[in-house]
Amino acid sequence: MPFNHQLTKESFNHIGKNCLPGLLGIVITELKENCIAAEIEITNSHFAPNGYIHAAAVVALADTTAGYGCIAHLPENGKSFTTIELKSNFLSSAKTGTMICEAIPLHLGKTTQLWDVTVKHKETHKTMALFRCTQLIIYNKP
Repeated sequence: MPFNHQLTKESFNHIGKNCLPGLLGIVITELKENCIAAEIEITNSHFAPNGYIHAAAVVALADTTAGYGCIAHLPENGKSFTTIELKSNFLSSAKTGTMICEAIPLHLGKTTQLWDVTVKHKETHKTMALFRCTQLIIYNKP
């Protein structure tokens, strides 16, 4: 699939500013063909009442990053996408610092895309989660 060179990490940070990604503090840090990276500084608002990072905060980081990757790699005439399946395995947590992630496509088809995302703790380099999602490509109706 073609990579849209007109999109930038700044454009994704701008469109997410007043949506969930902005609310959570998700920042796209790298965007290139077949790779997109993001980070989120861990704050108290990312924790569940049990004192650990809420799974939804990790999933939001990973899903946002993969979703933006999908947008940057839409096939010709593709308008948008919707996530149709996702899976996460959580391996560790953190109390402070920054979560970072990198998303890479495993399949860039005309109907679906499949993305793998690895979430790590920036300071310790420990893998926090492995995430995989499938997106359905949306086209304009003829």
